[in-house]
Amino acid sequence: MRHFTVEPLILSLLMIHLHGAAAVIHSLKYFDTTSSGVTNFPEFVYVGLVDDVEISHYDSNTRRVEPKQDWMSRITADDPQYWQRETERSVGTQQGYKANMEVAKQRFNQTGGVHIFQRMYGCEWDDGTNEVKGFYQFGYDGEDFISFDLKTETWIAPKQQAVITKHKWDNDRAWIAQRKNYLTHSCPEWLKKYVTYGRSSLMRTELPSVSLLQKTSSSPVSCHATGFYPDRATLFWSKDGEELHEDVDLGEILPNHDGSFQMSADLDLSSVPAEDWRRYDCVFQLSGVEEDIVTRLDRKVIGTNEEKPADITFIIIIAAVALLALGIAVGGFMLHRNRNRKANCPLTSELSMKLNPEAER
Repeated sequence: MRHFTVEPLILSLLMIHLHGAAAVIHSLKYFDTTSSGVTNFPEFVYVGLVDDVEISHYDSNTRRVEPKQDWMSRITADDPQYWQRETERSVGTQQGYKANMEVAKQRFNQTGGVHIFQRMYGCEWDDGTNEVKGFYQFGYDGEDFISFDLKTETWIAPKQQAVITKHKWDNDRAWIAQRKNYLTHSCPEWLKKYVTYGRSSLMRTELPSVSLLQKTSSSPVSCHATGFYPDRATLFWSKDGEELHEDVDLGEILPNHDGSFQMSADLDLSSVPAEDWRRYDCVFQLSGVEEDIVTRLDRKVIGTNEEKPADITFIIIIAAVALLALGIAVGGFMLHRNRNRKANCPLTSELSMKLNPEAER
């Protein structure tokens, strides 16, 4: 076990989004996190991800590596000892990282407090060009500590406390060769194998429904896309076909309860004349999908909670119809009453004569 490993990214920052609609770039990443002084959190956590989807997990509480995707269970058909081997490796890494944490605290003259020691390593593979990139980094308390430069095959130490480690590792050519072989050969081979197992899940794409929303007529217009998968997507506003950066507020990609994702981009139109609205479009792009979803800015399709004033023409028409209906009703009533009067008059005279005989004289 090598001393010193850390990665400056907490789990929420570990997701690297790859945008665009060309060939898909797949990734395999491993994150090891050792903590000190953190309550209600495992001392050591290991997470494996393929295309930013968690595939395996280990922590010092469970002390076993477990699959996080159903399709990862298929690996035992080809490699029955896979999960046992991964568990043994993780237990050993946990012990080594406990020692790394103590060395880091000594380097920074620390005794107590909360501290995080992390490592992130893995590779990316472009299934179109077959290009491979590898990465191997360490961090301490949220900042870069030391990282491996695959091109120069040397270690980069942005912190003075890591210079000792850099010199030691630069002189270990055997270990550097081992790291290089893993990043350029072993890692991509494992990545391709995992992609094969989970292709139906990893390669699926779902397009979103896109809508334009506005709280009030003076509020920014929000372009909201929801229901898309995977989360390697981008959403932006354009004017005359050119992407806008000013007066635009981009939101984060958020998960939906069904496993899909949503995001929004707000456009401030307070200084835009109404006649120029047609020059703006909301553009959604999803990795692996060639065609963009383009939504033209149109006041008629904007959803809002604000009550719109009724159209005066519509009010006049409704009033005219109501008056016409009232006139017909009144006319019908008068006609009916006149007919009844004519029909009742002879009967009334006859009855009057019968009840008053003298009237016949």
